[in-house]
Amino acid sequence: MAIVKVIEVIASSEKSFEDAVQNAVQEVTKTIHNVDSVFVKDLKVHVNDGKITTYGAICKVAFRLDDKR
Repeated sequence: MAIVKVIEVIASSEKSFEDAVQNAVQEVTKTIHNVDSVFVKDLKVHVNDGKITTYGAICKVAFRLDDKR
């Protein structure tokens, strides 16, 4: 039986929401393997002087735990 664990991460980008999600995936996969999916829970932006400075994505990352039998 496969067990799936879910963690929540926040990532950002100065380019776009899509780039922020890609940054989340790149960082998570540096230390976690068997990543199955990413659910984008929420999106946000930071604003300075009326202009968007960074895009943020709050993501739930699901990955399968190793079966160590």
